[in-house]
Amino acid sequence: MITVTVTNQKGGVGKTSTAHALITGLYAYGYKVLAIDLDPQTNLTYTSGNFPDLPTLYDAFTGKASIQDVITKSSVGYDVTPGDISFSSADMEFTAKNKTFILKGLLEPIKENYDYCIIDTPPTLGILTINALSASDKAIIPMNADIYSAQGLSQLWSLMDSVRTYCNPNLIAAGILINRFNARSVINRQINDSIYDIAKTLKTHVFMSHIREAVAVKEVQYMQGSLFRDYPSAKVTSDYWHFIDEFLGKAVVLNTIK
Repeated sequence: MITVTVTNQKGGVGKTSTAHALITGLYAYGYKVLAIDLDPQTNLTYTSGNFPDLPTLYDAFTGKASIQDVITKSSVGYDVTPGDISFSSADMEFTAKNKTFILKGLLEPIKENYDYCIIDTPPTLGILTINALSASDKAIIPMNADIYSAQGLSQLWSLMDSVRTYCNPNLIAAGILINRFNARSVINRQINDSIYDIAKTLKTHVFMSHIREAVAVKEVQYMQGSLFRDYPSAKVTSDYWHFIDEFLGKAVVLNTIK
């Protein structure tokens, strides 16, 4: 099982949209996929089907349920561990040193059951994000082409360096994904160039695929569906296909976003 964390401490950069597109795209390709919702806002849980009466990942974290008890089937078909608003107090509740590896321990007995595990994280650099990175092989960093997103990248990079040093030396950055990109916007293009410069300094990769803003993304979230099933011909679906193919190492011929 390849475990991938989608993370950025800045809110509103499309973490859940990226995680959901990656999950549903890999599932559409025929991979066995497990979705992990570590965000107390539980947006990925809702988009996956909303499971109000089932045990949550928080129950597994606190030892009240096993990971097998928590896994359920999403409305699209992939497996998901529902999140929980109780995670909002995680930084106070899970403070001991060994709490860094709770998620890694939970995933250990099921890693032969899946090809990919995709983790959605909260917009913080706290214990939940550290748990996710400690359990992961790769991290994907969604960003908007705006100055605040660019400014926050160094903080996230510092955390990832610490995780590599103390928790998970095998963690790699799969790359930065630029969301809500508008090629007609001069400032978008200028900041996009700045992000490439920052990425070069940090010795990481920016995905060639950029994701345009589209109503279809919000509609799929509301319908608890999948872009690849429900909007196969949408331009934004094509953007995400290109991103997923890049992630998988496939050759990609990009369409220009207009």
